[in-house]
Amino acid sequence: MRQRHSGPAIPRPDAEAWWRQSLYRGAAGIGLLHMEQARMGIGDWHTAHLWATAMTRAPLIADPKACGLYQGAPAVAFALQAAGPPLYAKALATLDAHITTMTLRLLEEAHERIDRGQRPALREFDLISGLTGLGAYLLRRHAGSEPLLGVLRYLVRLTEPLKTDGVELPGWWSDNGPGDQPSTDWPGGHANLGMAHGIAGPLALLGAAMRHDNAVPGQADAIGRILGWLDLWRSGAGARAWWPETISRQEHHERATRRPGPGRPSWCYGTPGLARSQQIAALALGDPQRKQLAEEALLGCLDDERQLAQLTDASLCHGWAGVLHTTWRTTTEAGGDSPLVEHLPRLHARTEEHLRRHGPPPHDGLMDGTAGVFLAHHTSRGDTSPGSGWDACLLLAG
Repeated sequence: MRQRHSGPAIPRPDAEAWWRQSLYRGAAGIGLLHMEQARMGIGDWHTAHLWATAMTRAPLIADPKACGLYQGAPAVAFALQAAGPPLYAKALATLDAHITTMTLRLLEEAHERIDRGQRPALREFDLISGLTGLGAYLLRRHAGSEPLLGVLRYLVRLTEPLKTDGVELPGWWSDNGPGDQPSTDWPGGHANLGMAHGIAGPLALLGAAMRHDNAVPGQADAIGRILGWLDLWRSGAGARAWWPETISRQEHHERATRRPGPGRPSWCYGTPGLARSQQIAALALGDPQRKQLAEEALLGCLDDERQLAQLTDASLCHGWAGVLHTTWRTTTEAGGDSPLVEHLPRLHARTEEHLRRHGPPPHDGLMDGTAGVFLAHHTSRGDTSPGSGWDACLLLAG
């Protein structure tokens, strides 16, 4: 792969506001790439500033119902902070005020929902749109702050079970389907296990925060509750371990998944993201046995061609780049003698092979485009964490 990103060096002048403020597919995610390149000396600050201007040209979206870490003011703030101090200090101060207000309002609504005994929508707590994503930003930029501790207290409550019609279900069980809307295909709702929209995201945040001395009462117990539930839904053991992406109400009743085998091995829903979140949690709890189990699960996934064959694109969210970067992050804390180390050059080769055969992604963005592919490929070639902290939005840094 070429050392320079092949995507646009200049933002689109006619771009809509949502695109300018999108970390997932738009200018904020592409700007994040250029911040990292400038910091590493393989890009220039002039181009990075062009993207910073593009992100902030339209009125910022700060409605809690319309944005989260990947959209609106939090997405722009995450990209700008990657430049490092003192750049963009004034803009970040303004954005942080909006993010604090958003976070406190969402926390108030979430606690009121729990008090009523109602079940959450995924967007209340998930990494992409919810409070876990805002917590990831706050941990990166304002560790120890009251808004961050408020998110952690909320996540502790989220892990406490709620009863519906006399049946006890996890506190993160949603009445919606996986699309986060009511669905006749999902009577009784579902529980989501993934990193992007499910309980693996809160687990990674709770663990990462604890490792950085940001803890609230009950945090270790909350981590334990999530881990115990993941144990319940793990199929196989050791290198054969895998988890379903979702659990239906019928599967919960039967205490068995109807899925015949592991799904796509992605960051967003698959074994790589789930394994890394459990490794982070194990490190937070000081549990070497659980850490080893998480690493063995990832190793088995990477050795299983049936799982790898389900990867159909190169993206960071659900393709080869995501597997590569998640494996790199897991390997950095698995130890130099871990067999996972041997998989990194193989994953680089498989990613490059996919790009040769199928070409780059059709988008330039971070999560499903060329920006994410470049960042994963470049970062995993080194042995130090990226200076911009770009992957904090994935909750992989730990």
